[in-house]
Amino acid sequence: MKTKTVITAAAALLTVLAGCGTATSAGTPASASATTTDSSAVFRTLDEIKQSGTVKIGVFSDKAPFGYVDENGKYAGYDVYFAERIGKDLGTRIEYVSLDPANRVEFAETGKVDIVLANFTVTPERAEKVDFALPYMKVQLGIVSSEKDPVNDVKDLEGTGKELIIAKGTTAETYFESNHPTVVLQKYDAYADAYNALLDGRGAGLSTDNTEVLAWASVNPGFVVNVAALGDVDSIAPAVAKNNTTLLNWLNDEIKTLGEEKFFHADYEATLRSVYGADSNADDLVVEGGALN
Repeated sequence: MKTKTVITAAAALLTVLAGCGTATSAGTPASASATTTDSSAVFRTLDEIKQSGTVKIGVFSDKAPFGYVDENGKYAGYDVYFAERIGKDLGTRIEYVSLDPANRVEFAETGKVDIVLANFTVTPERAEKVDFALPYMKVQLGIVSSEKDPVNDVKDLEGTGKELIIAKGTTAETYFESNHPTVVLQKYDAYADAYNALLDGRGAGLSTDNTEVLAWASVNPGFVVNVAALGDVDSIAPAVAKNNTTLLNWLNDEIKTLGEEKFFHADYEATLRSVYGADSNADDLVVEGGALN
């Protein structure tokens, strides 16, 4: 992703909101649990999902502007906009299941969700456990920190004892443990807890997707993103249980078809334009038809 995206405030959209449980397609949280169709299967096939009338989609409830619960108690964001189209094209209701970064693989593996749409970066390690569909977004890592004591380079953290806040099970955790082992990581299960730690001054900075930290800093005065493009350019894609071929093939065909109508650009306009500003370039983030440039 290019780093010269112009950021503007987006009012209340980016308030980090915690949430839990599941929700109907109307978005109101409700309690429900995922089950498998039999003792030997850990996923439901495409036909089984259609026959049930409900698709279970795992999303974030506290990662604005991609997946969050809004002021009306409904799921919203870039991933949720996509999820709503999936439900429509499948002809089913949507049962939203709130995920944490660290349990995305587990929920797909165990059939607690049919599809993970939770800002899920494709990595070789994850691909050994789940099957990824074609990408619909691209991203790098970034670091947000206080403007009073900004992190201007990873070197500002290496061997200094300063702690970097991350969410468990994220690419930020993997990246820093592999490439910068002397950086002390302060880990949290949920994004809301991680951001609260940053607001409380419990760490020198917070690292996650640059798309998110740039947006978060735009509505949180006193914070800056001086490290906005860290590591490789990665892809974000839906995930399903390993070997759930019928659902995976349907998702791939869906993403290709949606690309023909520029669906993800429309998603960007509906959910992200107000966040990144009028001068932002949707092509910095959007991937259409699964074609990662």
